[in-house]
Amino acid sequence: MFKFNLKNTDWYARAGTFSTPHGNIETPVFMPVGTKATVKWITNEDLESMWADIILNNTYHLYLRPWDEVVKHFWGAHKFMNYNKPLLTDSGWFQVFSLWQTSTWGYKNKESLVKITEDWVHFKSFIDGSKHFFTPEKVMNIQSNIWADIIMAFDECAPWESTHEYAKAAMNRTHRWAIRSLDQVEKNNVLRKQEGLQEQALFPIVQWVTYDDLRKESAEFIWKLDTHWVAIWGLSVWESKEDMYRVLDIMKDNLPEKKPRYLMWVWTPEDLIEWISRWIDMFDCVLPTRLWRHWVAFWTYWSIKIKNLKHKLDPSPIDDECKCRVCKDYSRWYLRHLILENEILWMQLMSYHNLHFLIHLAKNARKAILENKFEEYRKNFWTKYQL
Repeated sequence: MFKFNLKNTDWYARAGTFSTPHGNIETPVFMPVGTKATVKWITNEDLESMWADIILNNTYHLYLRPWDEVVKHFWGAHKFMNYNKPLLTDSGWFQVFSLWQTSTWGYKNKESLVKITEDWVHFKSFIDGSKHFFTPEKVMNIQSNIWADIIMAFDECAPWESTHEYAKAAMNRTHRWAIRSLDQVEKNNVLRKQEGLQEQALFPIVQWVTYDDLRKESAEFIWKLDTHWVAIWGLSVWESKEDMYRVLDIMKDNLPEKKPRYLMWVWTPEDLIEWISRWIDMFDCVLPTRLWRHWVAFWTYWSIKIKNLKHKLDPSPIDDECKCRVCKDYSRWYLRHLILENEILWMQLMSYHNLHFLIHLAKNARKAILENKFEEYRKNFWTKYQL
């Protein structure tokens, strides 16, 4: 059901194909985020037209609303959202920790944000303050109800400012939770097979802030588990670029060559290029569909703020080198007009362009890797792209 075929390596950059029950994922790949069973402002037809291989759903959000049992009732997220390509769900831990802090209820009750024990995590809904518990087993069952192809082990995302002592304790707890997650997935897969349903592939997660020794230890532990994938979390969030590069570089010899490597939550085009050059295969981020809030679009020469006055009479597309339908059919002056009039269409068009930009940045990188020209591709990117 699941198989990774490494097609070629060009120095540390890798090109491969991962087979899943809902189709192949060609790596390196950027994965759009469909948090609540939809990619913001984007239809499934849009995803098809931009050649997206896979999208993500969020376990935490679908558990709270509409409820994972409702998704199961509709024969899983693929049927629920009428999406027929590979689907990944995350573990929900980051949302448990972060959304509570920014919710109305959280500000009223900061003394009871999240409680963590060896067996479970207690949290309150950011929607209505209702109490909930997550265990590794429960989170695996929720993801089973969602029927994703690829699911994430339950982990503890230690805050970036954690002491070494706390980070190590959280790492060891996450390792124990990874074993519990794997045990539950194996049980669920037996039941799923008996019911004629597809099996699911589990991603355990390497954590632990920017402590070099903990990253190495976690990487060694995680890759030895009997799973199809390895995920890396806790980078590209608060750390400096230098810290991120260093941590990835020290882990490169501690991860298996024949498993896909997934770096969670990658923000920008330059990040994507640099992580591909550092042996990463899969990426995701909500940024492309959030940038419309700041009127920003990705651009070959960095980024562009469409609302700026200088675009009032500019008939050019967002990016002359982009082949998406937005750049083909719409001008900067028209997009600026939509923004000033607060028409929803500009949110859709800019989100489409930004997603297409990152998806095809990864696809073009794959082509270069297969041709052993990735370093040339990377240098050409940096020749134009100015931070």
